[in-house]
Amino acid sequence: MMTRIANTQFHKARRKAMILLTAMLGCFGSVGAVWATEINIYSSRSPELVQPMLDAYTAETGVTFNILYLAKGMAQRLEAEGDATPADVILTVDIARLSELDDMDIFAAVDSPVLTANIPEKWRDHDHHWFGLTTRARVAVVSIDRVQAGELTRLEDLADPRWKGRICTRAGSHPYNRALLASMVAHLGEDAATKWAEGLVANLARKPQGNDRAQASAIFTGRCDVALMNTYYYGLMKHNLEKTEQQDWAKAVRIVFLNQGNGDRGQHVNITGAGILGTSQNYDASVEFLEWLSGPKGQSIYSSINYEYPVNPTVTPDAEIASWGSFKADDLPITEIAHHAATAQRIINKTGW
Repeated sequence: MMTRIANTQFHKARRKAMILLTAMLGCFGSVGAVWATEINIYSSRSPELVQPMLDAYTAETGVTFNILYLAKGMAQRLEAEGDATPADVILTVDIARLSELDDMDIFAAVDSPVLTANIPEKWRDHDHHWFGLTTRARVAVVSIDRVQAGELTRLEDLADPRWKGRICTRAGSHPYNRALLASMVAHLGEDAATKWAEGLVANLARKPQGNDRAQASAIFTGRCDVALMNTYYYGLMKHNLEKTEQQDWAKAVRIVFLNQGNGDRGQHVNITGAGILGTSQNYDASVEFLEWLSGPKGQSIYSSINYEYPVNPTVTPDAEIASWGSFKADDLPITEIAHHAATAQRIINKTGW
């Protein structure tokens, strides 16, 4: 903890001094960037979802990246490396993962007026340790042939016996589903969330398995009629030019935004996000990179390539995303989801989701 505090204070002082130096040098003519030109990233995000942003930033600034993809075990690796870690920036998905890393006291407190202006308060840590970069809605997708419009409207409906044998999901312990259930705990309480999970499991057409795209495939083949999915997977399937069978999966389903009725809580959403390590040797360059990701160009690339919703309210979502329709989002503070994650996992273990 003391190491992070000391490093954070050093980074703040150094950044202010470098900004002042840049301003002074600017009096004598144009100057180039004075920060480092290389950033080391640990990312739990799939390479194809991250690389387009990195390539665009390199083309614009000349800053290059060394990136290590860690689908699992990021916290354990960072703990083992300690202050010797080469990582500057962490890119990850899900508030619970960000919160887990923040609990390790590894993130610097980033004092950036640009980040606080670009990212609404509800999508960033109040201590400025991490920042949300995009949002995604975890919606229901339903068979366009076997489920009528308006037949499913609320998340709670998935526990109704009329869906028995008709639902597919990935494992409940996956962070996407755990966050969804944590939001229900926050809204409804542990007992009601447990009862819902029991009803959901009773309605499953098969044992939880695969990823979100696998659920769309199961709907396409008639194995089930309803699944839970992050919205961006729909766009990635619809426009997949390499695995064209996924285009058929997308054509077989319809997106349903949940809990949209008057007085209802709204559609559950989660975030992707980033933090800068307190031990970073490239702190200033890392701050500028996050500022760019939160700005119009970075946000537009996220939206158009990854089919995720911008956190920056001044950036319009990509036309493909807009074609899915608008929705009312749950205004539950994102940190509440992390707060209830352990309870959600306990329910998942108990119910066999």
